Amino acid sequence: MSTICGIDEAGRGPLAGPVTAAAIVLTEDFPKEILKDSKKLSPKIRKEICMLLLQKCAYGVGWAWPLEIDTLNIHNATLLAMKRAFEELKRGFEPGKITLTLVDGLFVPEIDCKAEAIVKGDDKIDEIKAASIIAKTVRDLWMVRYSWIEGDYLFEKHKGYPTAIHREIIKKIGYSAIHRKTFKVK
Repeated sequence: MSTICGIDEAGRGPLAGPVTAAAIVLTEDFPKEILKDSKKLSPKIRKEICMLLLQKCAYGVGWAWPLEIDTLNIHNATLLAMKRAFEELKRGFEPGKITLTLVDGLFVPEIDCKAEAIVKGDDKIDEIKAASIIAKTVRDLWMVRYSWIEGDYLFEKHKGYPTAIHREIIKKIGYSAIHRKTFKVK
């Protein structure tokens, strides 16, 4: 029997915070009809589905931090977060038990498993939909929590994405400790 892993990321486009990836293996009885691309779910529904996924399924979360993003570039940092997520997930399985990994996008991370990139996989593949929900939810929650440390940046509202208010705050008070210094503010 084949065991399929799905991987997706959240946070490639923000000006601040980590890029976050999730890797997941769904249980056979998971209600797949509730899964959608995370961008197509309200934050409330996304969080509810994420909690169910975390309770019922094997998963791993990987992070690449702003300094890594600035050093490696966003593409390579995203692949690193995906690799970390897969490595975290893999700890719960016998070697070779995961037979195929499906990754949203055009590229796959360097992992010790057969892997395939699927363009718009977060719209097509249940495992990737699930990974997108976890990655987006945990990244957003991390940004909300970080807003307690540097409240002037309003990370709890925009999650680090380049909104008009976020760009204005940067122009007014400068970068925070979690801003990606190589990203243009405009």
